[in-house]
Amino acid sequence: GPEALRLYFTSEALEQATRPEVANHRAARLAAAQVGTIIDLGCGIGSDLIAFARAGLTAAGVDRDPLRAAMAQANLDALGLAGATGVSGAEQIDVSAFAAAYVDPARRTARGRTFRLDDWSPSWEFVLGLLGGRAVAKVAPGIPHEELLAGVEGEWVSYRGELKEAALWSPALATCSRRATVIGNGGLATLTEEDDPFDGEPPVAGVGAFLYEPDPAVIRAGLVTAVAAGVQGSLLDPHIAYVCSDASYLTPFARTYRVLEQLPYREKALRAALRERDIGALTIKKRGVAVEPDQLRKRLAPRGSVPATLVLTRCADDGIALLVQPVPH
Repeated sequence: GPEALRLYFTSEALEQATRPEVANHRAARLAAAQVGTIIDLGCGIGSDLIAFARAGLTAAGVDRDPLRAAMAQANLDALGLAGATGVSGAEQIDVSAFAAAYVDPARRTARGRTFRLDDWSPSWEFVLGLLGGRAVAKVAPGIPHEELLAGVEGEWVSYRGELKEAALWSPALATCSRRATVIGNGGLATLTEEDDPFDGEPPVAGVGAFLYEPDPAVIRAGLVTAVAAGVQGSLLDPHIAYVCSDASYLTPFARTYRVLEQLPYREKALRAALRERDIGALTIKKRGVAVEPDQLRKRLAPRGSVPATLVLTRCADDGIALLVQPVPH
């Protein structure tokens, strides 16, 4: 945003920083939990420190990189916000002096981005130790659910439809087990396992009048069935994150499409069906089928004048092709 003109950062540090909207949400949760003081263990350029300060928390941050610690302090100063930074490894800080700790482990090695927990710095073991107290950890959204300790809340956060991060809230700060938080132009919405009457086992039925594509935060949180409940729907397939319903809803937790018709799934017949309907610009969405959309689009070679969206997926273990129309929000 416009504040970038007043801030200091490097390209790499900016790429690793928390989006302001996501940082503000986290800070608001901590403020609501009456966390008065917090230590940011790995503060980077200070994006979370800025949010903490604006939420009324007394915050301090440390980073192993002297340049990043200096940038974080300069950014706080540039915005007229209180807070102190220093140069230190997370493991060297006595977090007991603070009401809570926040950690964002580095997930890069000399070879680039890593998805192995054993490669994180500070270590996954250190993060688990923090979560035994009052702490929140920002982690990769692909973290396996089975890695989470009992009582820890896993919160998956998306911004404008793009999955940004997962946050692990220690039992002392958790309010549920799994949460999907969706931040968009219309504000913020959140979904938890308490919103799922199916308990992960919803009805599975055929194609309905409307197709719902859950937000990626909802999918990673394992709350697709909660979306199905909210739209009076069912799954097309028990293993695929598409929901169908005969009811039309606008929900922040899924993209809504009107199902126009079911087309042949076989490629030759599908090509003919697209030509009959004068379809040209074609958006292909797929889930649960071995299809490469860009390659398929070239083979289908749509040359008509009508733009369209095609969904390729499975229903009752069979491949299906659905011609759909996005429902405006």
